[in-house]
Amino acid sequence: METIARYLMLAGIALFLLGGGLYLAVKFGIPLGRLPGDIRVEGENGSFYFPVVSSILVSVLLTILFNLIGWLFKK
Repeated sequence: METIARYLMLAGIALFLLGGGLYLAVKFGIPLGRLPGDIRVEGENGSFYFPVVSSILVSVLLTILFNLIGWLFKK
């Protein structure tokens, strides 16, 4: 039961940091989701949107973050 509580606390901290990061991105005017290279097709009957560049940017940032965390816990 203690490990579940620990994982829940870590998940809460991660969600808090993610929310804070998104809040700061909006405050500093980072157009996450509207970057050049994001695909948007709009027609008469509907629209299609796929944030390619935003997904790559988030993936690179999370990879760097998780590698740093792993490196710190390995020591």
